[in-house]
Amino acid sequence: MSSHHIVRDDQEPALIIANGSACHEELLGQLLEWSPLVIVLDAAIERVMALNIKVDVLLGDFDNAFNPNDFLQLQSPIEVVYTPDQNKTDLEKAFDYLIERKIPAVNVVWATGKRADHTISNLTNIVRYRHLLKIVIFDDHSKIFTLPRTFQKWYTAKTIISLIPVGVVSGINSENLIYPLQNDTLTMGYRSGNSNAVAQDGIVVISHTEGDLLLMECVD
Repeated sequence: MSSHHIVRDDQEPALIIANGSACHEELLGQLLEWSPLVIVLDAAIERVMALNIKVDVLLGDFDNAFNPNDFLQLQSPIEVVYTPDQNKTDLEKAFDYLIERKIPAVNVVWATGKRADHTISNLTNIVRYRHLLKIVIFDDHSKIFTLPRTFQKWYTAKTIISLIPVGVVSGINSENLIYPLQNDTLTMGYRSGNSNAVAQDGIVVISHTEGDLLLMECVD
């Protein structure tokens, strides 16, 4: 796979490659195309190097006798960021790194699949960064991001949209969904908004008054 393009720093989303299930190479290539910065979590670096991807930052706690210098010999330059804090996941540490660099947006791949505990943590933890960093998680079947209090976007009819609450989300209203929401409450573990869909070509509006709500654009 070709290396990513050089574009103006911070004008396009950075890319984080985590260590879940690999996405299709076409999707990965599209995200790499205009990423000014590619961050790879340490556990994924061997898989990434095998795809001939240009890596800018290698980040992690480097446990289990991991030696980052082994990879510096394969590519140069690579910034090595050691993040030993065991109270955060490596993905959260990568978000912190981007915030410190004042990079406003990031796409994330390989963050779902494989271990279920990692998938759940990766998806739900992004709500803590909603006011600090624009985060979008991609895999072969989904595009996942947090919603502002009012969200509007044009969609084609029958696009699958799932609304996933992180905790309790109240005061939810929607326009142009097949299963409309009217001042509804969704609660993780009790009621979610899985497998809704766009009613007709046009603008979808989703609003909520309290809580953290994820939107998943899904493809079967």
